Amino acid sequence: MNWMMFTVDPADPTPLYAQLDRGIRAAIVAGQLRPGDRLPTVRQLAVDLRINANTVAKVYAELERAGVLATQRGIGTFVRDKPTPAASASRRDRERELRSLVDRLLADASAIGISLREVVRYLESIEAKQAKERT
Repeated sequence: MNWMMFTVDPADPTPLYAQLDRGIRAAIVAGQLRPGDRLPTVRQLAVDLRINANTVAKVYAELERAGVLATQRGIGTFVRDKPTPAASASRRDRERELRSLVDRLLADASAIGISLREVVRYLESIEAKQAKERT
């Protein structure tokens, strides 16, 4: 497995941990990482990406709490099977995940000159389109 599918850009205004979190999630969604796949050790990924091991450990811990990864002591960290919505997380965990997702979205949007109002309008248009499709 090529771990360089995860990239971080120190010049990007998005925090490194958020970039790595997004990269891991994107690799899972894209099918580059599948349930059961083993991720590199915290130390190895930190060396490969040239970032602090605590940053990698923070991302792994957050993704484990979110039910995305599972760590087996002495064996490694693996991609979990996709959790069912009911079993995925408590309300507080879901709110924390949503807050993190929105923070990344707004940071990325701001970096390319898109305002919060434009993001909200776009999301509202998606919601209206989905509502229309359901009727």
